[in-house]
Amino acid sequence: MSSPSKRRDMDLMKLMMTDYKVEMINDDMQEFFVEFHGPKDTPPFLESRPGPYQGGVWKIRVELPDAYPYKSPSIGFVNRIFHPNVDEMSGSVCLDVINQTWSPMFDLVNVFEVFLPQLLLYPNASDPLNGDAAALLMRDRATYEQRVKEYCEKYAKPEDVGAVQEESSSDDELSEDDYASSDDAIAGQPDP
Repeated sequence: MSSPSKRRDMDLMKLMMTDYKVEMINDDMQEFFVEFHGPKDTPPFLESRPGPYQGGVWKIRVELPDAYPYKSPSIGFVNRIFHPNVDEMSGSVCLDVINQTWSPMFDLVNVFEVFLPQLLLYPNASDPLNGDAAALLMRDRATYEQRVKEYCEKYAKPEDVGAVQEESSSDDELSEDDYASSDDAIAGQPDP
């Protein structure tokens, strides 16, 4: 086993031993999901109050490059989030945010305890992936924070994290209610 893969395995095990829920995507241990809870506070320079992302729960997709830890992991939000540095539709995080400060000294736990909380608490509106969020943040921070909270309530509830995987597998699948109504409809029809 090469040094990067030993390090990758060690970092992944360390992450799994924390309170974060980790779900492997495949057997090579290079792609996985992590359940991430929004930071509780606002930045220290603002008045002390609940942060706009508090209470939000996101499923984060992590892809480790072959050169990990010398190259930073690729991070993406699976369920939607309103943030200047996160593409709303794809969920991808602005790579500069992580790459600028990434060092092989960091590990996967740092991503979830330092990088992502800092990303949410200190958005960079001057280098946006979501222009609407950046413009709103610069124009009216209170309205921006309200929009963030609305997205949290709509897309980032704890039950949404489990549902995201099922939704993303196929948009054509029926919900449980749809199944029940389709079963009723089928029950009234003769068998083919």
